[in-house]
Amino acid sequence: MVPPPADLTTSLALAVIASSQAPLLLLDGDLNVIAGSASFCASFDIDPAAVRGRSVFKLGAGEWDMPRLRSLLTAVSAGEAEVEAYELDLVRPGQDTRRLRLNTHKLEYSESVAVRLMLTVTDLTDARAAEKLRDNLVREKDILLQEVQHRVANSLQIIASVLLQNARKVQSEEPRGHLRDASQRVLSVAAIQKQLAQSRLGDVILKPYFDQLCTSIGASMIADHEQIRIEVSGDGSATSAEISVSLGLIVTELVINALKHAFPGHRKGVISVDYHSVFDGWTLAICDNGVGMPKGGDEPAKPGLGTSIVEALANQLSASVKVEDLKPGTGVSIVHVHASAALERAAGAGLHAV
Repeated sequence: MVPPPADLTTSLALAVIASSQAPLLLLDGDLNVIAGSASFCASFDIDPAAVRGRSVFKLGAGEWDMPRLRSLLTAVSAGEAEVEAYELDLVRPGQDTRRLRLNTHKLEYSESVAVRLMLTVTDLTDARAAEKLRDNLVREKDILLQEVQHRVANSLQIIASVLLQNARKVQSEEPRGHLRDASQRVLSVAAIQKQLAQSRLGDVILKPYFDQLCTSIGASMIADHEQIRIEVSGDGSATSAEISVSLGLIVTELVINALKHAFPGHRKGVISVDYHSVFDGWTLAICDNGVGMPKGGDEPAKPGLGTSIVEALANQLSASVKVEDLKPGTGVSIVHVHASAALERAAGAGLHAV
């Protein structure tokens, strides 16, 4: 096959460059424009007829004559560097500054062929403005969300106070107890809201979260902190805001239940709250050294509202509830095993059975 004449090849190359959708320039070794795409001229308001044969630094009103651009192109022309994704600002009188990204490289031919440089220019201005707008919107959303959470927490505290005041006015012990329980549950949700408002990244570190929650419960339910205390321990684990809400409600129910039933007759004791995660899951344990589970009776005690709440929340977390008689005291563990680990355990049990 006979190659096309050199002038025909050059004409075809220039035509391809001129019709390119990308803003680009073909430069010679002296950094004069051999050809420029129509997209380049349209993007930067340059007369296409005044491009060819002109120094790249004299394009437009001279705004391309930038020391950094001159240094970069000179280095590329000499074979000393290649420019990939280099950013600079194009300043034009009476117009907005444009943020540009430059890519330029020396075209490699035989030594007998003159130096040629390809310069591609991408205008990042609109994209960067959109990114900034998006970042500002995300920041404003986070601020508004924190403000809403603070207001919700404050409103819940007011509701809890009203419930507690009504409890004091009620003469019957059973309704009074229900109102106090409702007040504690509302307070726990308020504490959850405050913790979420302080967590900007969405993840909640559980130990300080449980510390705050138990401090709030103890402040309203423990008359003598030397007689009964609540201890919180953990391994520094963090979890999502959604999961932390469920865990916080479980802790609230079980701690309140222990305070109500584990230490009758001014009995001294300790309630412990512990959360630990391992590679295949996590365990939340609430234990006390109180009187323990009730003994005797032909029929098992009917589960109360607190028990139903804990079981429902555990189901949401795909966790199981384990109750133990610690002798003395009672321990309740909420255990979650990751799905992959559960499958491996089931498979291992099946092989063992065979």
